[in-house]
Amino acid sequence: MAMDPAEAVLQEKALKFMKLLVGKPKPTPEQLREGREDREPLMKRSTTPATPTLLILLVFMNSSEREDCNNDEPPRKIIPEKNSLRQTYNSCARLCLNQETVCLGSTAMKTENCVAKMLLTHGNPPGYPFGNHRIFARGFLVTVVLVCNRNWMPFSEIGARCLNKTKLANGTSSMIVPKQRKLSASYEKEKELCVKYFEQWSESDQVEFVEHLISQMCHYQHGHINSYLKPMLQRDFITALPARGLDHIAENILSYLDAKSLCAAELVCKEWYRVTSDGMLWKKLIERMVRTDALWRGLSERRGWGQYLFKNKPPDGTAPPNSFYRALYPKIIQDIETIESNWRCGRHSLQRIHCRSETSKGVYCLQYDDQKIVSGLRDNTIKIWDKNTLECKRILTGHTGSVLCLQYDERVIITGSSDSTVRVWDVNAGEMLNTLIHHCEAVLHLRFNNGMMVTCSKDRSIAVWDMASPTDITLRRVLVGHRAAVNVVDFDDKYIVSASGDRTIKVWNTSTCEFVRTLNGHKRGIACLQYRDRLVVSGSSDNTIRLWDIECGACLRVLEGHEELVRCIRFDNKRIVSGAYDGKIKVWDLVAALDPRAPAGTLCLRTLVEHSGRVFRLQFDEFQIVSSSHDDTILIWDFLNDPAAQAESTRSPSRTYTYISR
Repeated sequence: MAMDPAEAVLQEKALKFMKLLVGKPKPTPEQLREGREDREPLMKRSTTPATPTLLILLVFMNSSEREDCNNDEPPRKIIPEKNSLRQTYNSCARLCLNQETVCLGSTAMKTENCVAKMLLTHGNPPGYPFGNHRIFARGFLVTVVLVCNRNWMPFSEIGARCLNKTKLANGTSSMIVPKQRKLSASYEKEKELCVKYFEQWSESDQVEFVEHLISQMCHYQHGHINSYLKPMLQRDFITALPARGLDHIAENILSYLDAKSLCAAELVCKEWYRVTSDGMLWKKLIERMVRTDALWRGLSERRGWGQYLFKNKPPDGTAPPNSFYRALYPKIIQDIETIESNWRCGRHSLQRIHCRSETSKGVYCLQYDDQKIVSGLRDNTIKIWDKNTLECKRILTGHTGSVLCLQYDERVIITGSSDSTVRVWDVNAGEMLNTLIHHCEAVLHLRFNNGMMVTCSKDRSIAVWDMASPTDITLRRVLVGHRAAVNVVDFDDKYIVSASGDRTIKVWNTSTCEFVRTLNGHKRGIACLQYRDRLVVSGSSDNTIRLWDIECGACLRVLEGHEELVRCIRFDNKRIVSGAYDGKIKVWDLVAALDPRAPAGTLCLRTLVEHSGRVFRLQFDEFQIVSSSHDDTILIWDFLNDPAAQAESTRSPSRTYTYISR
């Protein structure tokens, strides 16, 4: 590539300047092989003392270019200027060490890149042990080149005679020429006297005297003192605390760091690395994530590494070291990224349970955990399935109509049926404990929590129950206001929310059971909803999903995409999952749906089609969806263990995930 004419002129001028300083040019390799070395011997000394000179090259480099500092200093990026093209100056100063003469030559230079590297090359004789010393200061690259006029001496000798190593205010090492000035004899004598008096004073008197002295100085002197004091006031407390037997405090401080900061802390020095390693800080970081994040907690159980957490270090030293947890962290991040990608791309493994109902077909309701799935069927039975083997473990009978709704906890299963009754069952033994008869038509939905239960019915009423025990359940209040069947209810400590075929959602006070407000917007009856915090998400036979703010009653978003009645809906912090009579399950981006600027076409992440009948009920967590249908099947959609992705990983090299930036 052709060289810029202006740069060529600069190079020529720079070469001439360096020849004046160095003498004859450096021989080429051909000249060295043929013995035509014209330069004087490298270590030859003249009869006259050599005058070492210091060439200081001050160049403003390109903002995208980095230069190496000393071997023990990290690189520092140069701060860019606003103007992309600017006039900078390449100033070459030839300073004699005795400071008797000063020669300054300046050459205007345009562009970000300069001929500094070329100048530096000509500043070093071949094979000489010392090189260029480069530092960064105030956004400039300062290159210091030691040159001796034709007569070279060892670098260490030059350094011993004329250079002092110091540090800039920002901590960067540099080489400076000490400023020489003659001190008067009276000053030396008076200074010693002042120091003698100063040392005799108390600390408080010394501080007061220094404060008074500083108050008499000018601004320039204040800046000089500040630069002197700044490095003295810096303290490496992480290194200092263990030296005083306070390792636990240093470990506790660093234990609050996230992964990126913790990795950076390890690179500070050996002592910081020792503190992070001895304190098992990567283990503590993973434990903190497992305690606070359901996704991490679920991964710890499914992947098996949870067995190493929340345990004290055994005396025999068999516990995994800190390096084990440091290597484990990026694997966890990789799993999380895989899960998120699978949700968005629809990659999953599928398991199918055939319920094999003897009479009428259909699974109306379900709930699951890691060990079991409890389902309510159209054939009047409740079937409990082993989630690992997919085998039916127990069948509960007693209802005389279809089981339309259910919920269970660690003690009981409560079911509602088209036979108008609510029944309570022992979750372990399967025995019927109680039967509640209040509604005069089918019980369509129920919820219970913290000693309270709410049921709703086709008879257009809502019943609120107090649950002292499985056998002691009493009716507290009946809520009336809907003009059609109440299809679904949900509640928390503040509100009870109900939805009906009359196209409305009604909000009631949980404590007083008083009516609060009505949410209007759906054009047809509402079949499902979920309520949490301030958000209500509802699905309707108008084929839409609506998001509501329960406090003000405003509709925040309408989601369109289903072709028939939206029968079931659930949401968490990231996504909404809905099932409809069109046999499809749709996954929606909840965060985007709550953003009014997000286009409607980007909200549906994936449509899952596997059911051959209407989707009646679904639930999901971070790893899976479990759904039931009119086709008499229960499907488990697993987004963690995708067989296609696992097969691909066995055929191709594993990918490397960078979970921190350095």
